Amino acid sequence: MFTLESGDTLPVTLAYRHDGPGPSEAPQVLVVHALTGSADAAGDWWEPLIGLGRVLDTSRYGVLCANLLGGRYGSTGPTSVNPATGAPWGTAFPQPTARDEALVTWALADALGISRFALVAGGSLGGMIAQEIALARPNALGHLLPVAAPAATGAMAIAWNHIQLQLVERLGLDGLALARQLAMTTYRSEADFDHRFARRTQEDGRFAVNSYLDHQGTKILERFDPDTYRVLVRIMDGHDVGRDRGGVVAALRALAAHRVGVTALGIEGDLLYGPAQVRTLVGEAAAAGVDATYRELLSIKGHDAFLTEWDQLRVVLADALAQGLAHDGLA
Repeated sequence: MFTLESGDTLPVTLAYRHDGPGPSEAPQVLVVHALTGSADAAGDWWEPLIGLGRVLDTSRYGVLCANLLGGRYGSTGPTSVNPATGAPWGTAFPQPTARDEALVTWALADALGISRFALVAGGSLGGMIAQEIALARPNALGHLLPVAAPAATGAMAIAWNHIQLQLVERLGLDGLALARQLAMTTYRSEADFDHRFARRTQEDGRFAVNSYLDHQGTKILERFDPDTYRVLVRIMDGHDVGRDRGGVVAALRALAAHRVGVTALGIEGDLLYGPAQVRTLVGEAAAAGVDATYRELLSIKGHDAFLTEWDQLRVVLADALAQGLAHDGLA
């Protein structure tokens, strides 16, 4: 049984994928997925970066990714059976926080015999949780790489999430499809939409961009559900590493105390968590005494560039991993 920050308890199963050698043979890397992602980083959303001969080379490093608590792909979540009722949890599923996600992830690492990570990385929601994973055990980490993730979720992102949640709560599956369409307009950029769609129309006379959004809304219904979406979006809304820690700078002093370096990666044109927010995280980390560096992906893809700009990501990941290995005396 796992006890959440809220005081609710529930039995937890985590789906995970581990590639490469185990902790007794090689350094370990943890990657954390974004909102609708899964544990299959190596075979799906970060596949070009993980594997033999790739930047996260699974002949040299172990790479772990777990489906988040409350997720849709094998971990305990709203679609899991509530043992008290024999029916799916649904809307009764207890709401976890990013800190709950961090502690559950460390419990998985303990079960796998992984006592430390040379690098913890994640994008968007994954970058938020990566920060909490680092703060939960700063003595067990070499380097932290949050991508497109601030120290606390800002008001504009919360506002967009509010509209999405209202759609889901009022319209169910139709609302989830519309919420995904709205989200896609924030995941990309004006330049990307203009480049891909402009004012082009389909044979039926519909604007190409509208057809694309409708397709994205249909796709989410094939692989996700409204209750899971609500749970994970609310984790994003609640993200604030400074909560109950005296503020962000005070919280990040724990990383400085253990010489954990931070590379925070912003994305040009990111509408959700833009470069200014990520730079603020770097400034707060530096004020806390952390060796912190800002990097930026140059792209017209917007927020989703962390799922597309492979060449730039390889460079940033290689540098961050090298720093984590050097911290652990393994360079």
